[in-house]
Parts: sequence; structure tokens; C-alpha cells
Amino acid sequence: MRARLSDIALRAGVSEATVSRVLNDKPGVSPDTRESVLAALDALGLERPARLRRRSAGLVGLVVPELNNPIFPEFAQTIESALAQRGYTLVLCTQTPGGATEDEYVEILLDRQVNGIVFVSGLHADATGDHERYRRLVARELPIVLVNGYVPDLAAPFVSPDEQAAAELAVSYLATLGHRRIGLISGPDRFLPVRRKIEGYRAAMRAQGYFSDAELDGLISLSLFGVEGGEAATHRLLDAGVTGIVCGSDMMALGAIRCARRRGLRVPDDVSVVGYDGSPLMAFTDPPLTTVRQPVEAMAVAAVRALVDEIEGHAAPHSEYLFRPELVVRSSTGTARTH
Repeated sequence: MRARLSDIALRAGVSEATVSRVLNDKPGVSPDTRESVLAALDALGLERPARLRRRSAGLVGLVVPELNNPIFPEFAQTIESALAQRGYTLVLCTQTPGGATEDEYVEILLDRQVNGIVFVSGLHADATGDHERYRRLVARELPIVLVNGYVPDLAAPFVSPDEQAAAELAVSYLATLGHRRIGLISGPDRFLPVRRKIEGYRAAMRAQGYFSDAELDGLISLSLFGVEGGEAATHRLLDAGVTGIVCGSDMMALGAIRCARRRGLRVPDDVSVVGYDGSPLMAFTDPPLTTVRQPVEAMAVAAVRALVDEIEGHAAPHSEYLFRPELVVRSSTGTARTH
């Protein structure tokens, strides 16, 4: 036990005697110091004494589309951590082909009497969809926060990355490398994030001054999200002679790279590829992927803060919080080839 005390004391930056007082729930320790010791205990993977275990303030549901794209586990983990710091326990709902739908998960969460729900890239992101399901939740005064999508007439907090700025960042960067024929691949345009990316792409390409709007139509290729969709969408752009490709997700970017290689092209010597999402795993692809990173931690903290405020009766602004993404340059981009 003495070695364990010393480890905790070192981690918390306090004396072993202070650690002992905290673990035995003795007086004479400031709240900040007590919290530091408990945080050190958690960080070291040590179990808190029963009398010091945090009681859950309640359950919060999190609905994400799937876990195959690594950006969604990252959102789930970050939101879970932020909720835990506020005393709430997460109930994670992930959709899989043939599994429960978003509406079915909501019914399960309501049966569990959750205090609120966070939706990440849910049906609210579908600009053509029926958003009445969310209005019903608001009408029953269940706090909700929606991430990656915006419904203007829904009275709830929204948290989104600036998708338009993301596309502009990617295009502008490729342009600095000498690329002119820059294409965009993304998912179906019924999704608001896709529409915003297209707007950003068009704005950035117009600023370069090389193409008319009609010509830009031929440099936009939409497919399904995922590696296979990225590969399918890339064929058309390579036929159009692009030297740079901006992608709607990192997974689509991996499909673009696979397509280029299957056609005997080298990345980035023959074609440069920029992803979107910024999962940490993209640093380990071949080649390491240049990408536009969603500010996941900042978005998760904002979503949790807004939700907890709503739960605790402090109404959060019913508007969209936009977070600027960050360009992360790696080895999948290079100077444009010359002939």
C-alpha cells in the first residue's frame, strides 16, 4: 500500500499524508487538493474506496451512426469523458446495418429515463428528412444537443464544424502547391455537411479564377461515404485529369488513394489527396494522410456543456456553435506534377 500511496502522491503533487487523509475521508484537505488526489487515483487505474465513489448524476444517451469510421469512436470517447467530469453516465447507441434505427434507440433511451440525448451526425443532418422526431423530444422537455447538422427552426443547441471553411482550407492549400484541376469527392448532397463542403469548394475554386461554375460541376463527384464510395467517386475525377482531390471524409480519402494506385498512379507524385475528419489514425496510413481535422474535443466539451446546462435548468442558446477546423499537412499531398 505504501508504494501505491507514493505513486498517487507523485501523480497528484501532494504528500503521502495528504493522500492518506483523502482516502480515509478525513478533514483538513481543501476541495481542490481532494479532487487532485481522486483524479490521480483514476488516472492510475486504481479503484476509489467505496465511500469516495462518485454517484452518477444521471444517464445521458449518445446516438452515433456507426463505429467503422474512427471519427465516431473519438467523438464517443471525448463526450463520455466530458460527461463523466460533470457526473453523468453515458449510454452509447451505435447504428449498424440491420440493427436498431435512431428512432428505436430513442425509445430505448426514453425507457431508461435518460436526462438528455446527444445526437452525432444523425438524421438531423439530412436536409431532406423529417425532423419532427426532434421536435417531439423538445416538446416533452427532454434536453437534446445535435452535432454535425443544423435544423434552423428546431429549438435546441447545435454544435458543428465549419464545413465550408474546411473545404476552402483544403482547396487553398492544394492551390499553393500548384494544383489547378482540383476535384471534390463527398457523400450524398442531401446531407447539410456535404452541401456546405460543396459551397466552400466552389467559393475557393472561384477565387482561383480558372473554372466556370459549369466546369466545376465536372470536378465534383458524389458517392456513398466510406472507402468504397471514395474509390468509386475518384475514378470519374481521374478521368477528368485532376491532380488534387479534396475528400468529404478520411475514409473516402483512403478509397481515393486506393483508386489512384489501382490505376498505376502514385500519391502524392501524380495526385494529391486531402481527407477530412482528422482521426489520429490517419497519421499511420500509407502515405500519412493530409487532412482537415474536426476540433472534436472542443465540440464535445461544448455539446456536453450545453446539454448539462439544459438538464440543470439553465437554458443554453438555441443556435448553432460553429468550430473552425484545422489543416494537418502530411505526406499524401505534394507539388502538382508538370508535363
